[in-house]
Amino acid sequence: MFLCLEVPKTEQYKQRASKSPTHMAGISPLSATHFLFLSFLLSSAMAFAIGEDEYSFGRTLDRKLLGLRKEKLSHLRLYWHDVQSGKNPTSVQIVPPVSNTSRTGFGAVQMIDNPLTATSDPKSKLWGRAQGLYAAASQDKSGLLMAMNFAFVSGKYNGSSITIFGRNPFMEKVREMPVIGGSGLFRFARGYAEARTSKIDFYTGDAVIEYNIYVLHY
Repeated sequence: MFLCLEVPKTEQYKQRASKSPTHMAGISPLSATHFLFLSFLLSSAMAFAIGEDEYSFGRTLDRKLLGLRKEKLSHLRLYWHDVQSGKNPTSVQIVPPVSNTSRTGFGAVQMIDNPLTATSDPKSKLWGRAQGLYAAASQDKSGLLMAMNFAFVSGKYNGSSITIFGRNPFMEKVREMPVIGGSGLFRFARGYAEARTSKIDFYTGDAVIEYNIYVLHY
């Protein structure tokens, strides 16, 4: 509630007001009521502008607006072919180890575009490609840092992908790595992947790894 008091105008005040520029121009002096009203409009506009800015930065959405239904659990089994030998390797070293004497190859980085197939046979159906890199991240044990996308190129998940990022102690029988996200049919994906060595050639570095992936998605 606004309180407005009418102040009596003396004759001397009226004479000064009649000589003021606003009065001579036919414009009445700004009253206290007008001032308060304009102040209210200004403060409302500022509050609205701040609200718009906060709204544009972030807001809560109903998942139905994105077409998200019930979350489901999927199991994928794929064979990952790491080919370092031959004329067309799919795994190439882009950074050498920090030292030739390192027994773990610490610091070495491999860039990969490895086939993901239905069986351990490299000629079996191609489901996708593992694209990313892995690096020797341990100085005293056999441990790799894996950062790769499984990009699917056929079947139901064609055009979709899942992202795996984690530690891979590759000399152990079973290794577990997190699934941290995905795209397409795997939006909001989360889960884990189990890796088991199917074949390995320590001379060439070629390897075939079985991946069993358990992923929650919509």
